[in-house]
Amino acid sequence: MKKRSSPSLDAPQPLDPAVFHAALLKWYKRHARDLPWRGVDDPYATWLSEIMLQQTRVATVIERYQEFLLRFPTIRALAEANEDDVLALWSGLGYYRRARMLHRAAQFVTRELKGKLPRTAEELRTLPGVGDYTSAAIASIAYGESVAVVDGNVERVLLRVLGRPEDKGAATRALIQETAQSLIPPQPVRRTRANPCGDHNQAMMELGATICTPRSPLCLQCPVLELCQTRGEHITGERTQMQSRTVAHLLVRRRRGTREEVLLSRRPEDASLMPNMLELPPLPIDAVEGLEPVLRVRHSITNTNYYVMIFAERIAGLPPQTEDLSDEIALVTDETVTHAVSDLSKLDPEDIPFVAETPGEDDELSLLSAIPTAQTDMFWFPATRLPALAITGLTRKVLQRLGVMQIPKPVRRVP
Repeated sequence: MKKRSSPSLDAPQPLDPAVFHAALLKWYKRHARDLPWRGVDDPYATWLSEIMLQQTRVATVIERYQEFLLRFPTIRALAEANEDDVLALWSGLGYYRRARMLHRAAQFVTRELKGKLPRTAEELRTLPGVGDYTSAAIASIAYGESVAVVDGNVERVLLRVLGRPEDKGAATRALIQETAQSLIPPQPVRRTRANPCGDHNQAMMELGATICTPRSPLCLQCPVLELCQTRGEHITGERTQMQSRTVAHLLVRRRRGTREEVLLSRRPEDASLMPNMLELPPLPIDAVEGLEPVLRVRHSITNTNYYVMIFAERIAGLPPQTEDLSDEIALVTDETVTHAVSDLSKLDPEDIPFVAETPGEDDELSLLSAIPTAQTDMFWFPATRLPALAITGLTRKVLQRLGVMQIPKPVRRVP
């Protein structure tokens, strides 16, 4: 059996930019996916979509993109929102730092730039959370600037076209950036409805996402097959090894009069993942040994697979105007409530969270007592308000699967 040779590390054959661009755009016009942010003449919408699409599946982004624009249709509307409302709409997309930086950038644009988004990639990079990729995407797609976008998809396409092995070194990154810029057409002297630079960048990303995929690329359907040095003979890098963790959470519910309430805890402000987000209270694994959960789910965050066990309890309810405060869980002061809900003016007085009560002497010992004592930032929220809270994606998934939280209806497409 003949051994397959590795791609050459010598200088790659030069590509003809005009030929490459023509083949790419011809394919893109026929096969581009119909996505809600394409063809929208709104730089803010382009900015929002590019931030959301970073490391998040397109199918997941579509729904949240629509909801986000309905709630915050302009940069000013986003800037004037409180952070908890922004995070609530971001729940499920992951990487919540993106939402926080988007919010800060909107405030900066509104306050310092009179609400006008910068028009060039260089100027866009001055915004919080906007780097080389995002600035190039906005500048080319929204304003037609001739600046190449290089994301993981584009990098993979060009490495294969050039016959280069996958490599994350500085020299390779510089080569890819230089090649990508050489292939993008010049910016037209006058702005027309046509946008060759923006279309080129979107076509490159589309090619990597749908044809030149990490595994099993569809080389025979590739529009630049004849220009490709590897033509399916590329060598792929090793898969990132996923870590595994088993975790447990507790769903605690009670009735307050006619209202169903759910106990949530706030993640620490200095947490490396999802700081200040609300979640179901965590449980030590040894506290649930031998117990059968009501739900098992798998949830992935970056390179870790979480195997999650959900346990559930319902504790004695309270009359509508009764409040029972426990010594085991910190007393909720005005300051604590303000920290938990950033805008109390939007809440009915009865909707302010309450701490959990300790089971009575006649109650069976519950898992509530197994919650770590350090987990004191815990509050009761009405079940009807859960969709509007800044809760983690895992918590949202669990509450929806157990029927505690309603799955939102599909929103209409933003024209």
